[in-house]
Amino acid sequence: MFQSVPLWMMIVGFLLMLGPLVTIHELGHYLVGRWFGVKADAFSIGFGKELAGYTDKHGTRWKLSMLPLGGYVQFRGDMNPASVPDPDAPPQDGAFQNARLWQKALIVAAGPITNLLLAIAVFAAFFMAYGKPVAADPAQENYVVSFSEDSAAKAAGIRAGDRIAAIDGEPMRDFRHVQETIFLYPGKALDITVERGGERLTIPVTTRSSQVKDRFGNEMTIGLIGVLTRQTQQRYEPVGPIEAIGMATRESGKAMVLMATGIQQIIMGDRSVKELGGPISMAKFSGEQLSLGAREFVAFVAFISINLAFINLLPIPALDGGHLAFYAVEAIRRKPASARSQEWAYRTGMAFVLALMVFVTLIDIAKLPIFGS
Repeated sequence: MFQSVPLWMMIVGFLLMLGPLVTIHELGHYLVGRWFGVKADAFSIGFGKELAGYTDKHGTRWKLSMLPLGGYVQFRGDMNPASVPDPDAPPQDGAFQNARLWQKALIVAAGPITNLLLAIAVFAAFFMAYGKPVAADPAQENYVVSFSEDSAAKAAGIRAGDRIAAIDGEPMRDFRHVQETIFLYPGKALDITVERGGERLTIPVTTRSSQVKDRFGNEMTIGLIGVLTRQTQQRYEPVGPIEAIGMATRESGKAMVLMATGIQQIIMGDRSVKELGGPISMAKFSGEQLSLGAREFVAFVAFISINLAFINLLPIPALDGGHLAFYAVEAIRRKPASARSQEWAYRTGMAFVLALMVFVTLIDIAKLPIFGS
């Protein structure tokens, strides 16, 4: 029987997750912009009609808007919240367009970088609080004891008693590391290096694709090779702040690789588009993690913060990555693209983003119980 959470917890979890992440993202843009003397006309959490707000002494309108699915900073000289320059606007003091190219690039990059730094700070705090997990006896890790039915590993030639040392050349720390690596690649051939009788053998194994569900009934596709290992113990070693930050940075980098791999697999057809999620899925996941406790929820928020940074850095016009792509072209050409070409690119990018939002929302709706999902 799968665990369910009440609707109110999903709503609360969604707001507690998205609100702070959007605020931190936009504050990154805003603070770096102010640092370079760029003035902001509006700072909004949410889109659409303003629900509440005030204007500060610098002329910035701080507001909470009706649609809580994002936010924006509209800098002076922008035609709209997507930071499309207004070609008809007269020269203005403190306009975004007056900033140097490298300053504009830093202002735009500051949002996703702030999200990434938040995740690193959360992970580092966890490592400092709980320590880093290490095998009590590394020499006893990753031994193959037996196989499941239809084991891909057994069919490929791996034997009981072999010790999995590496996958695709990456050394395996423990069996959890083995699982995490294999889960990510359903239906893919992996080179598994095993130690057998004092020798190291590399055996190609094609993982089996399997549909599994978590405790809440969320379905996902994972890779399996069908091996069972001996039970081992783990312990936690204390770490200092420098080591914790390094570990947190590596974990954040792995999370971004995981996201890129997942998107690539969906595009190539190795994963179903049903694994994409929109606002309804995000609310559901938020409520589920909130129901597990504060630690699990904060870790989830950190992961979503990395997700937000990753998505915003994609080179799609209307996203931060699209702006950075234009600045890169401008740096190479020594002159900006025409205002007309930029406007059309941003319109196309915005249409793509809106179409994607509609698409993932339809997927969300199709997953609802009333449709038999």
